Amino acid sequence: MTTFYAPQPNRRALLRLILAGAGAAALPGLAACGSDGGGTSADTVSFGNNQSDQVPKDAITAVLRSFEGESGLKVAVNTKQHEQYQEQINNYLQGKPDDVLAWFAGYRMRFFAEKGLTGDLTDVWSKVSSGYEPALKEASTASDGKQYLIPFTQYPWGVFYRKSVWQQRGYEVPKTLDEFVALATRMKSDGLVPIAFAQKQGWPGMGTFDQLNFRINGYQFHVDLMAGQEDWQGPKVREVFDTWKRLLPFHQENALGREWQEAAQSLQQGKSGMFLLGSFVAQQFKGADVDDLDFFAYPEINPEHGQDTVEAPIDGYMMSRKPGNPEGARRLLEFLATPAAQLAYLKADPTAIATSNKADTSGYNALQLKAAQVIKDAAHITQFLDRDTDPRFASDAATNGLNAFIQDPDDVDSVLKGMADQAKTIFTG
Repeated sequence: MTTFYAPQPNRRALLRLILAGAGAAALPGLAACGSDGGGTSADTVSFGNNQSDQVPKDAITAVLRSFEGESGLKVAVNTKQHEQYQEQINNYLQGKPDDVLAWFAGYRMRFFAEKGLTGDLTDVWSKVSSGYEPALKEASTASDGKQYLIPFTQYPWGVFYRKSVWQQRGYEVPKTLDEFVALATRMKSDGLVPIAFAQKQGWPGMGTFDQLNFRINGYQFHVDLMAGQEDWQGPKVREVFDTWKRLLPFHQENALGREWQEAAQSLQQGKSGMFLLGSFVAQQFKGADVDDLDFFAYPEINPEHGQDTVEAPIDGYMMSRKPGNPEGARRLLEFLATPAAQLAYLKADPTAIATSNKADTSGYNALQLKAAQVIKDAAHITQFLDRDTDPRFASDAATNGLNAFIQDPDDVDSVLKGMADQAKTIFTG
């Protein structure tokens, strides 16, 4: 029987505590700057920020400073390391969260909205809805028909590569899995690591699972699996892992000890040929290197589904259920919905695209233009495994199950049994 691999020894215990909702106070390090009726003055809005990497942190700071200049309000920023922010969000929301806080669209947004842990933004949406396509409003709406999130930026996942490396070696974009394997084989013989790979942070490998699952089994099966309506031990999921096992020898070794930034640097340095990640991978590229970066949609595996689905997570902002400065919070959220705010962010971090349909794209770089087109052309959009399913399943069963598989792909039976057992407990318990 495989023991699920946990790179952080106390992580599972911590997540159980969080997801059980134990304790009302925010966990250490994610204490709010002051809301829930206490501590926020009438001229200050507190802001919970999960953009801890320097580039996006500087970008959102520039946006908030612009808001301060326009509104006359002050913004007290509470930044937390990205993964810890996600791990601690449940208790944070039950305590005294910041007035406005970063989060994600889709299942993860609805999960907290339906528990009454975030504020209704329907009144803000009545002012900003003309700036969003219906799909973005849908992704911000809970089962009660009310909106709980303001979309800010969006980015696609794809297979990224350096154009100069490919041109030098005569590589061509693969359209099918067999072509992908043939290319990876050739890269390996050329002395490159075919596929950069990192899993220390627990979530990057989820992107590989998602791509394989909706390429093999289609969008609807993927959505149903994420909702606990399909069997993790069934033949369709087994085929996903069997396909991944075929591809693992082309992946960068020792992934469980590597962060995505390090894997991105191996691509940037020309040591790896490809890297499946979101377009934020460009944060690790500077100057002319950014112009040398390109990507393609994950290759077709099952012709029935082709390349019709694109993983394109939406990042945005929610309001706490009882903000200390409700008027200021709504003013900030309305500001974050504007093209000016989103483009100001993208000027400092041009790795994503604006969610506003009124944003001027003439200043987009080539990567952004392609990202916008790929998202526009997709028949189906997914948010990402840890955003599309119950957070209890994502944070424990999925993270540890994928880590166990990567560590020992020959023991897939026990991995799938463990994931299936936990899915039954979470989705039917």
